[in-house]
Amino acid sequence: MSAVSKGLKRRGRLLVQALRPPTSNAGSGTAAARRTRETDETDRYVAPHTPRLVESPVFILSPVRSGSTLLRVLLNSHSKIRAPHEMHLRTLHVHMDRDFTPDAMKELELDKSELEHLLWDRVLDLELKRSGKEIVVDKTPPNALIWPRLRRCWPQARYLFLLRHPEGVVTSLVNRRQKPDLAQIHAEVLRYAEKLEEARQTLPGHTVTYEQLTGEPEKATREICHYLGVEWEAGMLDYGRHDHGTFRPHMGDWSTTIKSGKIQPARRVDHRPDLPPRLAEIAEAWGYQATTTTV
Repeated sequence: MSAVSKGLKRRGRLLVQALRPPTSNAGSGTAAARRTRETDETDRYVAPHTPRLVESPVFILSPVRSGSTLLRVLLNSHSKIRAPHEMHLRTLHVHMDRDFTPDAMKELELDKSELEHLLWDRVLDLELKRSGKEIVVDKTPPNALIWPRLRRCWPQARYLFLLRHPEGVVTSLVNRRQKPDLAQIHAEVLRYAEKLEEARQTLPGHTVTYEQLTGEPEKATREICHYLGVEWEAGMLDYGRHDHGTFRPHMGDWSTTIKSGKIQPARRVDHRPDLPPRLAEIAEAWGYQATTTTV
């Protein structure tokens, strides 16, 4: 092959490379631009709702440190209810790698959000089928922060609202952290409380409190079973006899209390922390008495 022919072919390759769209291996600037394009595409087109494999999952909506792991293992001890560890569905995302991918999905009447909903639904369906049970429950506390998205994904979802006195939540977080920042903890608890109260005012569901769950577990679980349409089973209260998987960080409570396999009474709060006015207001709306910080 002549030198001229080689030169022309090389020039052709360089030209093709120059005109080729950026690939997913590009730097962070390109990744940011790609996310912007995906967001813009989502803003322009909203896909219709697609059928679900699991039409009516159950979500426990609660603040952190409110006994959601205890409620999970009690429910998971029922022969018809599968309540696995925290699944963090909201952190599962779909990435469309090329500029033309959103258009291709649009032709299928799908967008990024609906693709993620299909993924979330498939995860729940797989877990339910593996268990051989009839009802699946997700107890991830941050679900309370995204309840509008859950409602959009599963219009027929059912909800258990798990409340705990905010003073108890604050105390638990203070005792749990090495260098607790009280102002930051108040803000965190308020964020959950605000979203949970929004959900309670908007969504149908059943409300149970941590205090009821630990003080009157049979009554509390009977009422939950009635709401879910299943017969109550005494074995739910002896959750230590059932396999609930590993208790470890980021998947729920892993304390010695939950590992004991027995329902423990709620810890007494010897020093009741003062709450910011708005958090005290929500506490009273939940039926609790609260001490308010003075300004």
